[in-house]
Amino acid sequence: MSPELQKIFTVDPFKEMNQDTPGEVCNLVKGKWVQTKTFRKDIPDPLNGEDFLNVPDTLEYKEFIDNLDICPKSGLHNPLKNVERYLLLGEVCAKTAELLRDDEVAEYFAKLIQRVMPKSHSQCLGEVTVTRVFFENFSGDNVRFLARSFSNPGDHLGQESSGYRWPFGSVCIIAPFNFPLEIPALQVMGALFMGNRPLVKVDSKVSVVFEQLLRLLIHCGLPAEDVDFINCKGEVMGELVKKSENKIRLLQFTGSKEVANQLAVDSKGKIRIEDAGFDWKIIGPDYDPEWSEYVAWQSDQDAYNASGQKCSAQSILFIHENWEKDLIPRLVDLASKRELKDLDIGPVLTWSNSQLKDHLNSLLKIEGSKLLFGGEELSGHSIPVAYGSIQPTAVQVPIQELLSDNFELITKEVFGPFQVVVSYSDKEVDKIKEVLEKITQNLTAAIVSNDTFFQQNILANTVNGTTYTGMKARTTGAPQNHWFGPSGDPRSAGIGTPEAIINTWSAPVSYTHLTLPTILLV
Repeated sequence: MSPELQKIFTVDPFKEMNQDTPGEVCNLVKGKWVQTKTFRKDIPDPLNGEDFLNVPDTLEYKEFIDNLDICPKSGLHNPLKNVERYLLLGEVCAKTAELLRDDEVAEYFAKLIQRVMPKSHSQCLGEVTVTRVFFENFSGDNVRFLARSFSNPGDHLGQESSGYRWPFGSVCIIAPFNFPLEIPALQVMGALFMGNRPLVKVDSKVSVVFEQLLRLLIHCGLPAEDVDFINCKGEVMGELVKKSENKIRLLQFTGSKEVANQLAVDSKGKIRIEDAGFDWKIIGPDYDPEWSEYVAWQSDQDAYNASGQKCSAQSILFIHENWEKDLIPRLVDLASKRELKDLDIGPVLTWSNSQLKDHLNSLLKIEGSKLLFGGEELSGHSIPVAYGSIQPTAVQVPIQELLSDNFELITKEVFGPFQVVVSYSDKEVDKIKEVLEKITQNLTAAIVSNDTFFQQNILANTVNGTTYTGMKARTTGAPQNHWFGPSGDPRSAGIGTPEAIINTWSAPVSYTHLTLPTILLV
């Protein structure tokens, strides 16, 4: 790591982060970096199982709870208070974007991401690029524009109602492991833009990435006191949220449905959620051999990039019988070319091999189901047993089984390189719509078809967070800073766009002004 990088960063993913010189992760509280006396013992290197990180195992969290009182309900700033902070944050964004554009800094974060969340270098670098563009988008005056006010005249002269976007005050963000730079960066900055002060927890397996980004942000002018950063186990964070009572005025969570449900109780409903999804793709009836190669490639990307560890990953693929003989052999071939050495396939951080095998075997017991490809452990690896190491896998299931008692089993989300494939005919389109109606976790979806009537038939009868259509439709690989969130309101994840930031991190507050008209006596 160059001397210039050493002025900013404290962890070296190029040489250190190994058993001899583990990377050191700190908490940030009251503007000070703090190392704890005890470290997590359950975070092995995902590629060799060795110790490579000293991550705080924080057990005492009273200081973090007490620190929530620093920020009043009116926020660190709002349209009527400390307005200079809008420009300060815009400047921080501009400086951060400039540094992230530097090849050495971009490579630093790409390498760091790859060390803790192994995926291909191009995917890691893409995550850095998306994050950098976000900072570019909110440079300069653009933060101030998020807080635009609105007004309405009264029913008589001298009366006017003015409305403002108001922060919540102290908020909490719990971010996942799969995009360790992009997701917490976009969520934390969105909260700050609107005047909130966040307490942040990122999955401890990857929290070092956001810790180093925080150091970069502080280097670029972000007041260190604006954010608290805690490393702890999930159950400890749950206790913190529960014991904070009304001090946390909004909690933003990205993760599993089970944890989301518990946090909703612990936070007394003050929560915004993106809790993954069982995402579908339909290959329509309008088979076109000129599109076969692309459709197969995109389907492989959607299911197996990042080893399927995306909440937008393709979980189930409906293939019209017109495509089946051409498409399935292509999928088999593409899956076979994914290799551990390139990290086109790699460790699964939340499912072990035994769990993956158990689920696979349960599916194969369903009448008429069969293994299309995969299902075996990767060869020649040293991935620890705590993590999964399975080949890209697909199981074909008859469509009628999705309308049976097997529905819950078939539509169980596997956060790994795993998908269900279903073949269908023209006569079975209504059955597909019935299945899609039953799936409750709809984040992304895709209709691969140029048939307008087929598209509209599916779109009119389904509800998803984001649905892509056309021959290039996909479930992952979202456009830069688009609305991205659960069905019902794709803005609620608080990711990227001005609308998402405004709607997630602020609430409307109005004031009515009453003045007497001036009467001039002549």
